[in-house]
Amino acid sequence: MTSNHTDCHYCLQSLRGRKYALREENAYCVTCYDSLFANSCEECKQPIECDSKDLAYKGRHWHERCFKCAKCSRSLVEKPFAAKDELLLCTECYSDEYSSKCFHCQKTIMPGSRKMEFKGSSWHESCFVCQYCRQPLGTKPLITKDNENYCVPCFEKQFAHHCYSCKKVITSGGVTYHDQPWHKECFVCAGCKTQLSGQRFISKDEYPYCVDCFSKLYAKKCGACKKPITALGGAKFVSFEERQWHGECFNCVKCSVSLVGQGFLTQQDDVLCHECGSA
Repeated sequence: MTSNHTDCHYCLQSLRGRKYALREENAYCVTCYDSLFANSCEECKQPIECDSKDLAYKGRHWHERCFKCAKCSRSLVEKPFAAKDELLLCTECYSDEYSSKCFHCQKTIMPGSRKMEFKGSSWHESCFVCQYCRQPLGTKPLITKDNENYCVPCFEKQFAHHCYSCKKVITSGGVTYHDQPWHKECFVCAGCKTQLSGQRFISKDEYPYCVDCFSKLYAKKCGACKKPITALGGAKFVSFEERQWHGECFNCVKCSVSLVGQGFLTQQDDVLCHECGSA
């Protein structure tokens, strides 16, 4: 531009009839301005003269003619672009080299578009939907089954088991008893209500009981030691005329010899070996 300023602020030469540039209200001839203030172009490393368009991105500068894709060399002026390792790339080149592929449709997720990430994979926002109702999942709670994602209501409607005891949905874990699902916290002794998950228990009339409760309520008493006979762990017991004994308790009442697998005699409530019984 031409100026009414008299002299260049730096070299003091007259600016009459000459182009000049202003900086902080001071006028400079073009030569001085370019020498003092022009930015260096990232591409060609030459100064960006004051009569050239200076394109800037993140503190770096380019001539308009130098502002182009580092791979295909197409101009990026007034076009969308992306940066990778300080290189500028058009969206097509960036997508070919670096963009994620949508887990669902396998198409490129373009730079600048919103993507969803879940379990190390990426989705277009429009592809990240419930497999059943097709509604966007966004950041809602979800459940994955067979590599498909479901919102919680749809998963419960389609797949979830309901606890045999409380009838509520079992979202994880659980116990199966008599082919019925139970929450771990609902699977309790029918007698004392102690949780039985991971514990030994005995079934009676389709209800589970802890060993103590079953012994108190239902177990037969040993004819010798009077303690309950639970038969847990495959323990052996002997039964005779509606009476039972632990295997280790079925002994001659007089000489204490084991009668398991042996002949024996009875005398009222006692059992005896043949030798003691014949004496």
